[in-house]
Amino acid sequence: MNKIKNLFYNIDKEAKELERIDNNYKLRVWIVLFSSAISLWAVHYLKFTTTFYMVIKSLEDIFDIQNHSLFNYLTTHYYSELFTYIWWGFWHYLFFLIVPMLIIKYLFKQKLSYYGWQIGNLYSHKALYLSIMIFLIAIVYIVSLNGDFSNFYPFYNQAHRSIFDFIAWEIIYLAQFVAIEFFFRGFILNGLKVPFGSLSIVVMIVPYMMIHLPKLPLEAFGALFFGILLGLLSFASRSIFGGVLLHICIALTLDISAIIQKLN
Repeated sequence: MNKIKNLFYNIDKEAKELERIDNNYKLRVWIVLFSSAISLWAVHYLKFTTTFYMVIKSLEDIFDIQNHSLFNYLTTHYYSELFTYIWWGFWHYLFFLIVPMLIIKYLFKQKLSYYGWQIGNLYSHKALYLSIMIFLIAIVYIVSLNGDFSNFYPFYNQAHRSIFDFIAWEIIYLAQFVAIEFFFRGFILNGLKVPFGSLSIVVMIVPYMMIHLPKLPLEAFGALFFGILLGLLSFASRSIFGGVLLHICIALTLDISAIIQKLN
């Protein structure tokens, strides 16, 4: 408990010290929050399969492609569903990773390492991360035995069809956790550290929980507490990659457990 109190104290102390020498923090807060809102809006509405097919049809009309041959090819292809998840992943990578990086580098003119894009002192917290990982994997595995999880995971319905399907899906799926961690525990968290200090964690968990609302109720509720934990760990380690690793381990546990149930 004392370590947590000291962590909060150090975060707030650093934020106050930076505030005294930072003349642009108010503008940066506006940019971080407004661009985050735009990114969340864009990902939410662009990621869907219906949007993907609507864009394909529009391109066919623009380039005068007859008989919707491209649309028919994509919708009837053996990997048609996988194509839609490539589209889904692309928008996550673009707005949760690339756009924030461009803002940091060219608008804020700051280093990405300040926003957790580094190993930091992750190694010194390895025992803590390992303990949390083992605990969460055990909890997730127990919860995944519920039939609802096997019906919900993996998102890609054909992930159990072949080794290629599984690997291709996991590459798309797991890579987006890098984008999500950078967006929430890197861009928002550190972008709001001045002037909010440790309170930036509270601000961050609101949109973080909301992106989980389409998922199962228990998972969405758990995202509140998991988001707080990841925020604290990100501040303590000055790195987003511990959170990436935790997310990947949990996601793999869910997907593999669900696939085993389906195959049985």
